[in-house]
Amino acid sequence: MLVLTRKVGEQILIGDDIVITVLDSRGDGIRIGIDAPRGVKIQREEVLRAVTEANLAAAAADAAGADALKALLQSGAVVSTDGGQDDPPGV
Repeated sequence: MLVLTRKVGEQILIGDDIVITVLDSRGDGIRIGIDAPRGVKIQREEVLRAVTEANLAAAAADAAGADALKALLQSGAVVSTDGGQDDPPGV
């Protein structure tokens, strides 16, 4: 890992087309700006981790839901898709 010290307004260049600028320093945090081509993914690690965990939880829930749906279909039960409401007159 490369560790650099920069002052507000100073920049770091990565390759030919990525520029990181130190915008502000407040207490124990800094604000940075990143200029990069549209095709370059820039993600915050904690957000990426939260999305990954949510996807894993959803996949586990989907597996349980799929098993429940299989069991329901195999039992021959009738499932209503209209929210339990009666059809309007004449239908």
